[in-house]
Amino acid sequence: MASLSARKPALPGSEEAHRTAAALMREFAERTGVIGHAPPQRYLWTDAFAVCNFLALGETECAERLVEQVHAILGRHRADDTRSGWIGGMDALTAIEHPTRGGLRIGKPLEERAPDALLDAELEWERDGQYFHYLTRWMHALDQFSRNTGHADAGRWARELAQTAHRAFTYAPAPGAPLRMYWKMRIDLSAPLVTAMGQHDPLDGLITTLQLRAHRPAARVGHGPDLDVELREMAAIVAGTNLLSDDPLGIGGLLVDAYRLAQLLRVRPGDNPLLGLVTGAAANGLTRYLATQPFARPLENRLAFRELGLAIGLQAVTRLWTVLERDAASLDAQPTLRRALDQLVAQVPLARAITDTWCDVERSNDPQWRAHEDINAVMLATALVPSGYIELGESTSSGSSSQL
Repeated sequence: MASLSARKPALPGSEEAHRTAAALMREFAERTGVIGHAPPQRYLWTDAFAVCNFLALGETECAERLVEQVHAILGRHRADDTRSGWIGGMDALTAIEHPTRGGLRIGKPLEERAPDALLDAELEWERDGQYFHYLTRWMHALDQFSRNTGHADAGRWARELAQTAHRAFTYAPAPGAPLRMYWKMRIDLSAPLVTAMGQHDPLDGLITTLQLRAHRPAARVGHGPDLDVELREMAAIVAGTNLLSDDPLGIGGLLVDAYRLAQLLRVRPGDNPLLGLVTGAAANGLTRYLATQPFARPLENRLAFRELGLAIGLQAVTRLWTVLERDAASLDAQPTLRRALDQLVAQVPLARAITDTWCDVERSNDPQWRAHEDINAVMLATALVPSGYIELGESTSSGSSSQL
C-alpha cells in the first residue's frame, strides 16, 4: 500500500487516480473494520459510496463484506437503546431474507432524540434516526452491487427498502392534499424527528425508483415489489418542488441524477422534460455558487465532502453530454437544455481543481480533514474513480421512460 506522502495529485479517471483511490479505500476498509481487526464502524452515507468504489476498483469481496456489515449493524437497534434486535421487529430468519425491510439507521454517534425532548437543530445533526436521502444512496449501492455481481437478492433488498422508505417518509398533510415528505424519521420509522422536506429527496426517490424498476428481473415473483405506486406518487411530489440549489453537494447530486436519468431513458433522452429541469437547475445553481467565489475562502471554512460531491457530479457532465449528443436533433430542439449543458461542460475542469486541492490536504495530515476522515476519503476516492457510482451498467430494461 502506498504511503500518504508518496501519493501525487491525480487526474480523475487516470491510472494514478486509480492507485490513489485504491489506497484511500484500503485505508478506509482497515480503519472502519471492513477488513482487518478493527471493530466495524458503519455510517450509511459513506458506506453507500464505499460499496460503489469497491466495485469500481474490482474489490468485490470488500463490497460484499460491507453490505453484510451495514445490514447487520445499521439494520438493528443501537447497543445503547432500550430496544434490541432488528428494526421493524423481524426475527433472525426473516432478517436474513429481508434485511432492509425495517429500514436502516444513519449511524450517527448520538442516540435519537427522546419523544418528549425539544428539538435542538445543531445537536440533531449528531443524533441517529433514518434519513430518506441516505436510504436512497443505499438503494443505489445495492442496485450497483446487484448489477455488477449478479447478486439478485441485493436488487430485491433495494426494492424492499424503497417500498419501506416511501411508506414511512411520505404523507398527506390533510385529506386530499398533495403528498409531502418528512426529512428525518425515528429509528423504528414510527414518527418524524424533523418534519421539513428535504429539497431533493423527492427527486432522489423518483430517479432511484426508476433505476430499481429498470433492473427488475423479468420473472417478478419473489423479486420484491414492483414500485408502481411509489413511482407515481414520487413523480407527483417532484412536480411541486423547486430543484434550484447553490449548495455544491446538492448541485453534484443533481448532475448525477441527470446522468442517471439519461442512462435510464436510453431513447431520445433529450425529449424528456424532467431531464431538462434537472440539468437547468444544476446549471443555474452552479452559476450562483461560483458567484460567491467559494474557492477563494480559507480551507478551514470549506467542507471537503461537499465540494467533492460537486466534483463527482461534474464528471457526470461529460458523460451526459456524450449521451445527449447521440441525439443531436432532439437536443438542438431544446435550446434551454443545450445552453444549460454548455454552461456545465465549461465548468468540468473544476473537478480536477477540487480533487487536487483535497488530495493535497489529505496528504498534509490536516486536522480538519481528519475530523471527517471517512466521508472525506471515500468521496475523494469516488471523485477520482467515479464510474462505480455514476455508471449504471447494462442491466436495464426498455420501457421505463414511458413512466414519466
